[in-house]
Amino acid sequence: MTTIQDQLHRVHERIAAASQTAGRRLESVGLLAVSKTFGEDAVRQAYAAGQRAFGENYIQEAVKKIAALSDLRAQLQWHCIGPVQSNKTRLVAEHFDWVQTVDRLKIAQRLSEQRPTHLAPLQVCIQVNVDGGPTKSGVPPGQALALARAVQGLPQLRLRGLMCIPEPAPDFETACAVFVRAKTLFDDLNRAGLGLDTLSMGMSADLEAAVASGSTLVRVGSAIFGQRSYPAR
Repeated sequence: MTTIQDQLHRVHERIAAASQTAGRRLESVGLLAVSKTFGEDAVRQAYAAGQRAFGENYIQEAVKKIAALSDLRAQLQWHCIGPVQSNKTRLVAEHFDWVQTVDRLKIAQRLSEQRPTHLAPLQVCIQVNVDGGPTKSGVPPGQALALARAVQGLPQLRLRGLMCIPEPAPDFETACAVFVRAKTLFDDLNRAGLGLDTLSMGMSADLEAAVASGSTLVRVGSAIFGQRSYPAR
């Protein structure tokens, strides 16, 4: 039976191979284990195998999981990678370390206002709709610079970079073409003086294309934890 430890090892091997092929240092690509819909036991297994950063899409589910894993809180890093509605900003501000899906100034302002002052600033990525998918969240690329500068001015947030979730691509070359758009925008924002260090893109099916295109953080769920069964919501 394949274990989470085995699957994590295979994902690290894929990242290492993709980094080598791209001529990149292995340490330049981080791994976010997407643990949404999986219970605390799965997170504990991944933790035992050396994983420390976890991504969650469903905020209320995540808050319960974070509480259940409170004994590991100092060792774990929790990323919100799902949509953040106005009525959920306080939960995100109080419980997460990162939020990767900011695409509106109103949400960023609420997160800053509601971040407890005894906690470190909330680490933020701006979500960009890099391929113009009609059902995708994210700010249009042309509006990213203005939003990024506004977020940088908020006291309880620290702007770290960009995140994107493009539509599934049929092949490696097509995936790379879309990811390169995000990398180009990332570089443009840094030329504008923003000092970004995180480009979050790539998932289980397309992490090789993302690494080849410049991703610094891949978000992998099913290749680590297995296929999900989604509860009714």
